[in-house]
Amino acid sequence: MAKRIKIYSISTCKHCRCAKNLLIQRGARFECQDLDLADKDKVASIMEEVRRLNSKCSFPTIVIGEKVIIGYREDLIEEALDNE
Repeated sequence: MAKRIKIYSISTCKHCRCAKNLLIQRGARFECQDLDLADKDKVASIMEEVRRLNSKCSFPTIVIGEKVIIGYREDLIEEALDNE
């Protein structure tokens, strides 16, 4: 069974785009939550989710299965995808 993948990002963030592109290149199905494009009434709850995963609230914050990857770390993303 494929791991659930979710990326919290900002649409204008270079590192966020790199992370999304890597997931796409790998053929991974993922849910993307762009904070800056979210409805204003959902921003607080999204930030709460990010803060729970990443106390610094930095982007991208990527969840692959149970693994949380903070920032664009190609090596860690690849490793998490390979260990599916």
